[in-house]
Amino acid sequence: MHRPGDATLHRRVQTDHPSPGKPAPAPGTPDRAARRAVTVFPLLVLAAGGLGLATPGTFGGWKESVPYLLGVVMFCMGLTMTPQDFKGVARRPWAVALGLVAHYVIMPGLGWLIAHALDLSPQLAAGVILVGCAPSGTASNVVTYLARGDVALSVSVATVSTVLAPLVTPPLTLLLAGEYLPVDAGSMVTDILKTVLLPVIAGLVVRLCFGAYVDRVLGALPWLSAGTIAVIVAVVVAGSAEAIKSAAGLVFVAVVLHNGLGLALGYGAGKAARLGAPASRAMAFEVGMQNSGLAASLATAHFSPLAALPAAVFSVWHNVSGAVVAAWMSHRARRAA
Repeated sequence: MHRPGDATLHRRVQTDHPSPGKPAPAPGTPDRAARRAVTVFPLLVLAAGGLGLATPGTFGGWKESVPYLLGVVMFCMGLTMTPQDFKGVARRPWAVALGLVAHYVIMPGLGWLIAHALDLSPQLAAGVILVGCAPSGTASNVVTYLARGDVALSVSVATVSTVLAPLVTPPLTLLLAGEYLPVDAGSMVTDILKTVLLPVIAGLVVRLCFGAYVDRVLGALPWLSAGTIAVIVAVVVAGSAEAIKSAAGLVFVAVVLHNGLGLALGYGAGKAARLGAPASRAMAFEVGMQNSGLAASLATAHFSPLAALPAAVFSVWHNVSGAVVAAWMSHRARRAA
């Protein structure tokens, strides 16, 4: 769903250099760890969704816990962040700005177009659009790494898109989804501040103050985030279990189109701006992969469990498609080299 779990792993890859007096890590170890996380995560989320669908009563009273669960995920993200992430923005402001504009123009616009093209119900249309208005997604950093893309650019765009989410996501949702359902943009700003920005800042502060201790548990953070996201998906699916039987096929088509076109247009935006192949690969994943955990939380709180269904499906699909596209891009990069 969102980037904290896999971003944690990626930052371990970035900083996993041998220290004086310590043996170097085995070649390929970070790559294998990254692939394992990208493979296991969608399977875990898929299993959680199946559990929510099979036993919806188990999660019947958990709806109110979704924002707090998302807060845990975002706190884990904050724990993985360092000042270096923000320095990367200052080094390449043009590329980061292009990534942000592409992300917050392409995905919301695609969500609106797909909702109209498929003639989705108001609840599902609002859910698809809300996914498009969310910041960058869970595995974007590590999938960029697997694709041999520009990881520094990926981290910068994902970080800034998350920080700007309280200012950008609510008005975009109001503009594009307001024709389907009433949107309380002011309340949505408050919710994003509480469930995204404040936990991220808290995690960053803890990392700055107790970095030595946090470094010892970095390896566990991806799995803590993945497990928490899986619970969110189970709750969301359980809340709309009856509607899934009739709407699942249409939602899946909408999600595949949304994600696939986002990946293609993100890559095209990088190419059109002549950023180079590695940066264009990063742009593909920063545009096409969304923080569907945030979208699910907001949809559940402001619309309905049915409106959160596209986010739940997106959380599984974009990790599967991201891993496949990353493998293809990596293969092409190796051949070109």
